[in-house]
Amino acid sequence: MTQQPQLTKDPQPLVLSWTNLIFFAIIHALALLSPWFFTWSALGVTLLLHWFLGSIGICLGYHRLLSHRSFQVPKPLEYAIALIGATAMQGGPIFWVSGHRLHHAYTEDVDKDPYSARRGFWWSHVLWILYPQKQFFNAEQYNRFAPDLARDPFYLWLDRYYLLLQIPLGILLYTLGGWPFIIWGMCLRAVLLWHSTWLINSVTHVYGYRTFEVNDNSRNLWWAAILTYGEGWHNNHHAYPQVAKAGWRWWEIDVTWWVIASLRLVGLAKKVIMPPPQALSNKGV
Repeated sequence: MTQQPQLTKDPQPLVLSWTNLIFFAIIHALALLSPWFFTWSALGVTLLLHWFLGSIGICLGYHRLLSHRSFQVPKPLEYAIALIGATAMQGGPIFWVSGHRLHHAYTEDVDKDPYSARRGFWWSHVLWILYPQKQFFNAEQYNRFAPDLARDPFYLWLDRYYLLLQIPLGILLYTLGGWPFIIWGMCLRAVLLWHSTWLINSVTHVYGYRTFEVNDNSRNLWWAAILTYGEGWHNNHHAYPQVAKAGWRWWEIDVTWWVIASLRLVGLAKKVIMPPPQALSNKGV
């Protein structure tokens, strides 16, 4: 039996990363300029990119495909989806996947879960990024928790240079719509998508209902699911993390699942892991 790599507990006190703070502060400040750059087309681009980068790139790509391997797609398509996720500006794929796998392996552990809800709402929402701990942010350490990606030269490159993808995106948006597209499609979209994603780390470990009794405080929260294209059915997910479908009941809307189901329908998604029938029947789903 292969032994899981162990975390090295960082003995150093938490230290504010001024680089991270300034970066996020600048993007948030630019997003506040959006009322002065409003156009209907800029709003449309923002909504489109929020879905495309959020649902396809993060929820479907980084989360359900790369982190949990809940389905398989051809390798070129997997790489393309990973590029979309990297363009969302939420970190490289190895960083994101390793942190999420640790979250599931040690859910709510104050030392081993990177965004443990037991450290408080704001820690799990954003402070874990502003006070980065070495074991979760140093590539030499976090690579151990995503070895399948760390062995792939493409993912190693993307994990290091993902921010460069903002250059072609910025050029494209400026060419199509000038500064309104930059302010809305890049800055405001990034802020909205960051907080949408972070809500799953914070609010869905506090509020909502529980379908399954699991050893953590994960919850299903309908409005978080709407904002995150299905990720808000968090209790379902923590009960069965490898299942590709997050919304189990007919009214648990899971937009990301609709895309996976469509890929399966045309033969591009295979080995799609579905909810076990016994779990469904036991809960009256």
